[in-house]
This record gives sequence, C-alpha cells and structure tokens, in this order.
Amino acid sequence: MFIIIGGGGRVGYYLTKGLMSAGHEVVLIEKDRGRAEKLFEELGEVAVRGDACEVRTMKQYGMERADVVVATTGDDEDNLVICQMAKHRFKAPRTIARVNNPENEEIFQRLGIDETVSSTKIIFNLIEQQIETDHMFPIAALKRGNIEIVEIDLGEESPVVGKEIGKLGLPPNTLIISIVRDDHALIPHVNTELEMHDSVIALVESDLEPQLRAVFMGTG
Repeated sequence: MFIIIGGGGRVGYYLTKGLMSAGHEVVLIEKDRGRAEKLFEELGEVAVRGDACEVRTMKQYGMERADVVVATTGDDEDNLVICQMAKHRFKAPRTIARVNNPENEEIFQRLGIDETVSSTKIIFNLIEQQIETDHMFPIAALKRGNIEIVEIDLGEESPVVGKEIGKLGLPPNTLIISIVRDDHALIPHVNTELEMHDSVIALVESDLEPQLRAVFMGTG
C-alpha cells in the first residue's frame, strides 16, 4: 500500500518506521524545518518537509494515488483538515486521524473520517480495567487533580531498559498502567521486562512526578 502520514512527531515517526518495515510505501510530511531535517537523516527520502494541510503539498507527494492517509499531528484541527481534504478532494479510500481531545471524536466521525484514534481515551479505558496491583487509584483522584498521567519514552540511555517493573524502585503508590510497544498497548505485571523504545504510561501523585521521571531517565 501507499500511505501518506501528516505529522512527524513521535507517533508519526514510529508509525512510519513500522510501515516501512512491513514493506509499505510511505511518505511522512512534517512542516517544521528542524524536525523534518532530523527525520530525513533518520528515515531517508520518505521524510519530507511541507504542510500536509495544503493542497499543493498533498499533490506534490502523490495524494491522488494514496491508499491510506493518516493524520498524526498534535492539533485536532489540522488532523481534521488533512483527512477531510484527503477524503473529499483526493478521494482517498481510507482516512485515519489522531484525536488529541476525545470530545472531538464524534465530530470527526460525523464529518466522514473513517477511523479515529484517541490515546487519552485508550489510557482511561486501561485505568478502568482491573489491573493486578496492590494500589489502585480511584478515577475521582484524577478529577481532583492530585494524580497525573505520565508518559515516558525509553531511549538507549534509560537505566530501566532490560529491567522488570517490580524491581524499579518506583515512588510510593505509583501505578504503571500500560506499556505501548510496537504500536500495541500492553497491560504490564511486576515481571514485565522493559524494552528500548517502550512508552511507559503511569499514574503518579503530582508532587512525585519528578522522582518518577528520574527513575526512568536516570536523572536527579
């Protein structure tokens, strides 16, 4: 398949890598010059600079023949524009949009976007599932604002890579609720071993967030 991805952030980057590994033809469009140059260095010619919201850019990079168009920017309005333009102007067979605010999902669907993905909604669904742990934060605590959802990406220098969750020495009452690995969300257990490029999603008391990040990033 030929897939166009609008937005070269972390989501777009890893999605591009995964699709390339699976043998698909991919174009990743990023409008920020510095970020686009970095993506080009890492991914090669599949990473290009341009504004995926513009018709001229989409024509330049082959929107007319795209099988799938994916909008992964951090701005819901941009993602909606990209997918609507792909669907209605270029007749793309399938459009997928990242939705940063779950309240916008219904709007996207009513406007004809084929599929939406909301990481916030996924996280809250995971929280509401029963997870084996000695500590379970009530959802009400999140609403009161004293509990934060933290996402940490594990790079090469993270000291926790290769370690089991149960041996990390986390701050008191911290709960690891999910690990995103190779575009799949996993519900972890104490013996789950962390891997490079994992995205760890945790619940932590607000004043302990710096301590949590220090564990995963080796700082402090």
